[in-house]
Amino acid sequence: MTRHRENRAPGRRALLIAAILCTANPLYGQEPIPVGDMSTPESALHDPEADVYLVSNINGGPGDRDDNGFISRVSPDGQVLDLKWIDGADPGVTLHAPKGSAVYGNRFYVADIDVVRRFDRTTGAPLGAWAVPNAGFLNDVAVGADGTVYITDTGIAITAQGFAPTGTAAIYRFDAGGEARAIAQGDALALPNGIIDTPRGLVMVPVGGNTVVGVAPDGELTVLAELPQGQLDGVVVLEDGSLVVSSFGANAVYHVPPSGAVTEIISDTPAADIGFDLGRSRVLIPQLDNNRLLIYPVDLD
Repeated sequence: MTRHRENRAPGRRALLIAAILCTANPLYGQEPIPVGDMSTPESALHDPEADVYLVSNINGGPGDRDDNGFISRVSPDGQVLDLKWIDGADPGVTLHAPKGSAVYGNRFYVADIDVVRRFDRTTGAPLGAWAVPNAGFLNDVAVGADGTVYITDTGIAITAQGFAPTGTAAIYRFDAGGEARAIAQGDALALPNGIIDTPRGLVMVPVGGNTVVGVAPDGELTVLAELPQGQLDGVVVLEDGSLVVSSFGANAVYHVPPSGAVTEIISDTPAADIGFDLGRSRVLIPQLDNNRLLIYPVDLD
C-alpha cells in the first residue's frame, strides 16, 4: 500500500505549481531559449566577468571580405543587449567574417579569415590585429592559462563546388610580439577546427575527422576519444576536465569525460562553434542556417 501511494499521480496543487513554473521559467524541463536576429552566427562564448554571451555573426559568406561581420551581446535570459556591439560597418572597425573567439584579461580575440583581431573586452574598441601569413581559413581561437594565444587554420578554400583543402592546415601559437609560429601542420590534423586549452594541454577537434585530439607543445598528436560521427566544430572544457564537443555531421553535441566514455547530450540540433556557461550548465549553440543562438541547459551530473 505504501509503495502504491508514493507512485500515485500528482494532485491538482502539484500540477498547478508545475504549470506555473513551466510558464515562468523557459529553462524548466530543459527547454532551450532561442535568440533570434542573428546573421550567420558561427561561434558563441560566455564572458563570465560581464556575464554576457558573445556571438560571432559572419553576416554573409565565411570567406567574404565584406567588412560587415559583427559581434552580438546577449544576456543569460536571452535578451539581445547589443546586436552589433562590435560592427564591421563602423568606420573605425574592420571585421569581415568573424568565427571562433576567446576572452583573456582585458582582451577579446576573434578569428577573421587570415588575422586574429583584438578588441577591448569591456568596450569593444579595436586594439589591432595579428596576421597569419598564407593562412587559408582561420577558424577558432584559444588562450592558455599563461595568456598564450592559439589559432587553427582549417586549411580550406571556398570554391563554386564548396570547400576544398588548400594544404595549409595548421595550429599556430602567437609569440609576445604577435608573430604566428606553427606548432603542428599537415594532413594529420584532418582540417583542424575547434581548439581549447585544458588542464591536460591543448585539445583540438577536426572538420575532417571524428576524433578528439591532444596537441603537445612540440606538435605531437594524441587521440583522446573517438566520437560516433565527424565534422566536428566546437569544443569547450568543463571544471572537471571533461569536454563538450559539437558535431554538425551528426547535428549533435557530445560530452567526453576524461575516461573517454562519450555521451550524446543534445540530439537533432545543428550546432556550430559552441560555448558553455559553466555556472548555469548551459551549452551556447550558434545555428548558422537558422540565424539564431540556442541557450541549451544540460544536466551532466
